[in-house]
Amino acid sequence: MRAVVWHDVGEISLDEVPDPAVRDPEDAVVRITASAICGTDLHFVRGTMPGMEPGTVLGHEAVGVVEEVGRDVRNFVPGDRVVIPSTIGCGRCSYCRAGYYAQCDVANPNGPSAGSSFYGGPRSTGPFDGLQAEYARVPYAHTNLVAIPPGVTDEQALMVSDILPTGWFGARLAEVGPGDTVAVLGAGPVGQLAVLSARIQGAGRVFVVDGHADRLETARLQNAETIDFNTEDPVAAVTDMTGGIGADRVIDAVGVDAESPASGPAAEAITKEDRAEFEREQAQAAPRTGQQGAQWRPGDAPGEALRWAVDMVAKAGTIGIVGVYPPHFTSFPLGLAMNRNLTVKAGNCNHRRYVPGLLSRIAKGGADPTTILTQQARLPGVIEAYEAFDRREPGWTKVALEVAG
Repeated sequence: MRAVVWHDVGEISLDEVPDPAVRDPEDAVVRITASAICGTDLHFVRGTMPGMEPGTVLGHEAVGVVEEVGRDVRNFVPGDRVVIPSTIGCGRCSYCRAGYYAQCDVANPNGPSAGSSFYGGPRSTGPFDGLQAEYARVPYAHTNLVAIPPGVTDEQALMVSDILPTGWFGARLAEVGPGDTVAVLGAGPVGQLAVLSARIQGAGRVFVVDGHADRLETARLQNAETIDFNTEDPVAAVTDMTGGIGADRVIDAVGVDAESPASGPAAEAITKEDRAEFEREQAQAAPRTGQQGAQWRPGDAPGEALRWAVDMVAKAGTIGIVGVYPPHFTSFPLGLAMNRNLTVKAGNCNHRRYVPGLLSRIAKGGADPTTILTQQARLPGVIEAYEAFDRREPGWTKVALEVAG
């Protein structure tokens, strides 16, 4: 079968690899009909999430059709349409049973303290081969597959594999409630769906901060109030528009590849000391990069979104962090957060906890996450799609891959 394979930092390719097979009684093999490229995949190529094993198939978002099941999979049969939640849980340990699937005690072969397992990730997550492929092996399939309801398209279900649950989880971490003013940092795919999630969860007002006009326009069409950090200081803008108070809740949907402002007052406010700190953070986050000119370039301000989040949230406010930071990243303005009585929550999304409910909401017409889908590419063109998405070219906010047919 064909699959997108990670070989080294800055080096991926579309390769022929062996077909997956049922290895354990709780496995299933799924024929992938659609997959997607996520910003997290770019971390692996850029080098801001080290620890990848050469030969790992990338990708953690997919929908498909069940081809084969192990003898202990009793709730699916060949032919079922399914979505594959990104993080992997066993479904029976105390963490899974409490809804913390991303902290499953069993799924990660590195042991209970190793943290989240997900498809197509570094050694510390398994590793498990990913979903940017024609077929995939799904462990603990009784838990890690969810049936797609009638009336829900592949494209809609694909958004529920990762980014809609992650946006929803970000709003939950930030404790968004009725009437809240919410600031979302980052208008990429997760940020866009954090806007949608915040609205559904009751937010009265939502700001979005980004530096790319096309992404800000997509957010505006969701009725978000947009702030371009290349033309104004986002902290000052949020503070001014909230009467000096700040946002009640902030969601960081950026992570370690944050970009510094290129112009405007926010750029002018960056000191030599700030720049030196960003360089230190970048060296810590990505000790080895795959940068090739403008391609695979890590963000030049890894801690910027965290600083802005702490600065723009109201006193006693709440910050939810779903932007990806590698385990060895240590920068956070803790002193300021403590002295402002802030609540800070972060984590990998417990996808399986939210996927069924979000699919039901879509089936009933209560949400349509495909409004953020900007590009579709076929599997043979996947490397070019990766490169365009990495360069943040206009119109490349979310890329779906047509795999079958």
